[in-house]
Amino acid sequence: MHPNDNRFPSVPGSAAAAAPSPGDGHRRLIPPPRARRAAVDGRAALRPIQARADVRRRRRTGRNRTAAAVIGLLGPLLAVPAAADDRGGEPAVRVEWGTCPEDVAATAPELECGLVPVPLDYADPGGTEIEIMVSRLASTDPDARRGVLLLNPGGPGGSGLTMPADLVSLGLPADVSDSYHLIGMDTRGVGYSSPVNCGFTTDYRGNIPPYAVDDAAVAEHAGVAEAAADLCADNDTDGRLRHLTTANTARDLDRIRAALGERKASFYGASYGTALGAAYASMFPGRADRIVLDSNIGDTHLDHDGMRRYGLGAEETFPDFARWAAERHGEYGLGASPEEVRGTYFELAERLDESPVETGEGLVDGALFRLATFAGLYSERLYAQTAEVWRSLLDSDAAAAADLLGGSPPAGLAGPGAQPAAGAEPSPFDNAWSVFLAVTCNDVEWPEDVDTYRRSVAEDRERYPVYGAASANIMPCAYWAHEPAEPPVEIVDDGPANVLILQNQRDPVTPHLGGEMLDDEFGQRSRLVSVDGSGHGVYVYGDNACAQEVTTAFLVEGDLPARDVSCPA
Repeated sequence: MHPNDNRFPSVPGSAAAAAPSPGDGHRRLIPPPRARRAAVDGRAALRPIQARADVRRRRRTGRNRTAAAVIGLLGPLLAVPAAADDRGGEPAVRVEWGTCPEDVAATAPELECGLVPVPLDYADPGGTEIEIMVSRLASTDPDARRGVLLLNPGGPGGSGLTMPADLVSLGLPADVSDSYHLIGMDTRGVGYSSPVNCGFTTDYRGNIPPYAVDDAAVAEHAGVAEAAADLCADNDTDGRLRHLTTANTARDLDRIRAALGERKASFYGASYGTALGAAYASMFPGRADRIVLDSNIGDTHLDHDGMRRYGLGAEETFPDFARWAAERHGEYGLGASPEEVRGTYFELAERLDESPVETGEGLVDGALFRLATFAGLYSERLYAQTAEVWRSLLDSDAAAAADLLGGSPPAGLAGPGAQPAAGAEPSPFDNAWSVFLAVTCNDVEWPEDVDTYRRSVAEDRERYPVYGAASANIMPCAYWAHEPAEPPVEIVDDGPANVLILQNQRDPVTPHLGGEMLDDEFGQRSRLVSVDGSGHGVYVYGDNACAQEVTTAFLVEGDLPARDVSCPA
């Protein structure tokens, strides 16, 4: 879940079918209130780790490996024995800056890179070490520099090495880049940081489940989800997957802070990066400086209810696209009113469910069409391409539709129960998909019975008809080999008032509700900036002047607003 349109994954009829108004229908997804807890840095935000056997929950049989087809569109979505810095001391290492890897240097030659050693398992700090690669865009104004700003683009699984340069190219104010060394990174398991790979190939559809038209479709996709979980377990020969968690990544952030020689670290994270930043601010409140959380998933982890909020987000955001398309009916022919555009969406999706379009390279079915539309809601910059996809499919122009979807879908796109195509190639998204699953499944327990997902899908198909029957569908986490090693990080509201929460009112992936939830959990520590805008990403990724001004003032001057802020369009 990344707001940069180079990295994030590249929903109309009658008034009765309009998006539901916010209310009881979606607020049931808010988790029950949790006890507020104070934290001693790095420890009290988590309960003790419980010993667990390293075994699968059940021995599974049936088809192996992954199923379904790749979506090119979605590629480029504690009381443990304490290490020295967990007790407040500093590790002996310091980052030695040098040249970045060739591909990073080619994209952002102004960056320096270095490695930070961290324990693979923080419960065994003297055991195996892994290395985290970090990047730096150094401040050129020593008098203005006040510290470091750690950056995370989301995912989990997104590479962040070029993020310092990316933000500057998108318009990060000079006052911010002067005030901080900007620190990017590949988090544990990603890219150049001891990467993990499940072995996904180009026939894998990706980690966002397909839209389930009925109960049978949920059961069918359960086979795909189980195969994906089995693939990860089978290929985890060195046992690293189980150590990919948000809590461990937050501990890594504090090791990075110490290796940079800083007493405190500021943080900017987008999408899943908000979960990581919330965890860091809760586990290490005394060492977290200024924390900016942009487009929030609503907690320190993604769970089944969090995935279901994708359906809410799509429902709230789709009307913006429908209005845009209706204003351009003469160009695209999708409907002369938002209601007509909505009707076109459902009619086209149902037609593709019944009769997928053959592209010559594979099929475009209703699930793929819905997924493409969902991805197109990430940014208004994608509306034109999304409208072209619709028009091509309405005209049965399969080649044009395939091209617009980011390249022709590979052979074997036969729906959510498809078997891998013979000779499928390794997916370029294997690492990102593997990390996403590992962190998401390791952080928290997921329902294991298919009936739970059938009920969720049936409910969300009705209340969030645009995309709810996809986001509520079963995930590989239902079959994951490892139980969570520790409870998820709990938000700590006893600490400095240093958390700025940014949220568009309409966001397909992280709806405004997520920002409200996080703001409520942080209590007096946070302020919520609500933007009358649409899409995924606010600061720098968006263009709202009010939000830009508030965020820059916070990062540069430390000016946390006295109260929550509403920014007009």
